[in-house]
Amino acid sequence: QVQLEETGGGLVQTGSSLRLSCAASGGTFSSYAMAWFRQAPGKEREFVAAISWANGNAKYADSIKGRFTISRDNANNMIFLQMDSLQPEDTAVYYCAADTLMLRLWVNHAADYWGQGTQVTVSS
Repeated sequence: QVQLEETGGGLVQTGSSLRLSCAASGGTFSSYAMAWFRQAPGKEREFVAAISWANGNAKYADSIKGRFTISRDNANNMIFLQMDSLQPEDTAVYYCAADTLMLRLWVNHAADYWGQGTQVTVSS
């Protein structure tokens, strides 16, 4: 059973930066693509970014392109989301997800495994 744990959320001001981390355990991570999703209050869950485990190929949602960067540390089974120029509309619970198919994460917005989420709040 794959387990995912997100850390790094918090309360920041508009224009600030945050770096989220996701630690993965319990699986063979060379088999999984990883992604970040977010869900704001009253809204549906939204795809943010995904990264393949093998070659680091990354995909981003248009709403965050140029401000957020997804990266991975294969040796330590971790992924990160560097978030710059944060805006109040970025306020959400951010979830880490894993799936054997990059396409499921990126296109179908589905995943085999999900973390519990970490809250990011951006004040205006």
